[in-house]
Amino acid sequence: MLFITIGIQITNASTTTYNVGDNGGWTLGVSNWPNGKNFKIGDVIVFNYPKGVHNVVIVDKANYDNCKSSGKTYKSGNDRVTLDKGTTYFICGIAGHCDGGQKIAVTAN
Repeated sequence: MLFITIGIQITNASTTTYNVGDNGGWTLGVSNWPNGKNFKIGDVIVFNYPKGVHNVVIVDKANYDNCKSSGKTYKSGNDRVTLDKGTTYFICGIAGHCDGGQKIAVTAN
C-alpha cells in the first residue's frame, strides 16, 4: 500500500516469515541458511524441529562463537522469533548440536 502526503512517499512496510532451514527445518548443518537473505526488522523466523530432539537458544556473540547455551530458550518445536535491529544469534543447546553446525546468526536492518 502506498500513501502520498505533501510530496512525501510513505510505504506500508510488510514483514516476511522465514522457515529456518527451509524444508529441512532447524537441524544440524543449518549454519549457512541465512546467507543471501535480506532480513528486516519485524521479520519473523520460525524454527521447526521435533520437540525434545532440539531447542533454540538466543545467545550473545561470545556464546555463539563458543557454542555455550546461556540465554532465552525455546522448546516448542515450532518457535517464532520476531527480529529486532542488529544481529541475533541462535544455537541449539543440546550437547554437540551447535558444534555440528546447528547455529545461525541473523542480521536485520
